[in-house]
Amino acid sequence: MSELTSPTGREEPLRAMPRHDGDAPRALVLGATGYIGGRLVPRLLAAGYRVRVLARDANRAASFSWGNEVEIVEGSAEDTEAMREAASDVDVLFYLVHSMAAGSGFEDADLTAARTVARAAADASVSRIVYLGGLHPAGVDLSPHLRSRVAVGEVFLSSGVPTLVLQAGVVIGSGSASFEMVRHLTDVLPYMPAPRWVRNHIQPIAVRDVLHYLLGAARVPTDVNRAVDVGGPDVLRYGQMMNGYAVEAGLKQRPIASLPVFTPGLASHWVNLVTPIPRSIARPLVASLQNECVMKDHDVDDLIPRPADGLTPYRHAVGLALGRVNDDTVETSWQDGEVLGVPSDPLPSDPDWAGRVVFVDEQRVATSASSEELWRVIEGIGGDNGWYSSPVLWAVRGWMDRLVGGIGLARGRRSRARLAVGDALDFWRVEAIEPGEFLRLRAEMKVPGLAWLELRATASPEGSAYHQRAVFFPDGLAGRLYWLAVLPFHGFIFKGMANRITAAAEASSAENAE
Repeated sequence: MSELTSPTGREEPLRAMPRHDGDAPRALVLGATGYIGGRLVPRLLAAGYRVRVLARDANRAASFSWGNEVEIVEGSAEDTEAMREAASDVDVLFYLVHSMAAGSGFEDADLTAARTVARAAADASVSRIVYLGGLHPAGVDLSPHLRSRVAVGEVFLSSGVPTLVLQAGVVIGSGSASFEMVRHLTDVLPYMPAPRWVRNHIQPIAVRDVLHYLLGAARVPTDVNRAVDVGGPDVLRYGQMMNGYAVEAGLKQRPIASLPVFTPGLASHWVNLVTPIPRSIARPLVASLQNECVMKDHDVDDLIPRPADGLTPYRHAVGLALGRVNDDTVETSWQDGEVLGVPSDPLPSDPDWAGRVVFVDEQRVATSASSEELWRVIEGIGGDNGWYSSPVLWAVRGWMDRLVGGIGLARGRRSRARLAVGDALDFWRVEAIEPGEFLRLRAEMKVPGLAWLELRATASPEGSAYHQRAVFFPDGLAGRLYWLAVLPFHGFIFKGMANRITAAAEASSAENAE
């Protein structure tokens, strides 16, 4: 496990308190492969907890740096049997699941999951539930997503299990969707036409302070059952947040004009257009900014001591996040969250294709480059490096996907050089990886069927061999017509891609030989 930044979990106020029998307490984390959960788990381990995680995909959880240090139960929060197994002998349960990108019906799904978890926790005599909810004003109509978060918190508070609901607003940290929205809006636009909510007051919080409060919540006495607000030391307008980012990034301050014509729906389309944040995530983010969201009180200070160095100011949080981005050390990212509504089935083995309609494009190229150099190019594909083929055609395909509500190419990748199972890669997802040899990507763009792309590097006496395979299982007539429509472009895309990848590996080999 890599060295942890603050908080590490080793701070005395955050360390695990042994059970009465002297054993280390057990923590169950739901949402462990998400943005917050992926950072909380290693800090719980460092704090001395035995950690169990519930994950839909056990392989994805195992791919994290902490994967071999935790117990993994495969399943979801809605699965009664999986929850019963996961909650057994648990002291503290962290519920970090949310429906940010969910479609219609998410409120019912949220409540179903929360009730299943609450029952399992009560049956297992869990000592505490910690839920990360949303900061919100009182006495106003809330957006559906904020309303759902409040309802989930109420389920846990009435469960009979002592619960602490931490209500946080905009989270600022490398890889957070809120930070990426501020960052790209400011980077891209020298002048910002904006909705009225840019003048609303909000209270951002650094991701390190969110982690501090989560770790501290596990030690709160069991007679506490309530919701508390958490936030950073600054109360700002959204426009001030953008210009605070501009200062930290060395940019000029951005003129911002508040326009009444921007409805939440139009604003989410605008965010989708000029940032990597897809509309499905932009919509709830924008909706949460419609009202002023600041802490109503500081009761949390009576339960959890503040960090030794104090809460992190907004601009310092931005500077820390930019440093992580520039150093390519982003720990977790919004990009790696599940994209609901896209296929998640793994590629069947070749013998299972018998009797099925399947289209395949294969490219093989021998190269003088070593398999190590070839693999370095393969693992660095996508994101800023592109796809080593017609950038115009790839860009057009990405924009087509965005226009129909997909994620497009702008999602990029979390690390510029490293990949792991479950990582997002533009409009692909890493389904399988054998370092140094093999990479399989599953398509998450909107297509009438199921699509995969495989890249393989194999050593040979003359250097290495590159093998590339695109596989498409069409869905009915629409899928067949789609494949025929893009077939003329495959000669440009897939063949050019294979040739340019091997050429890049050869150029790298020649450069290293000098």
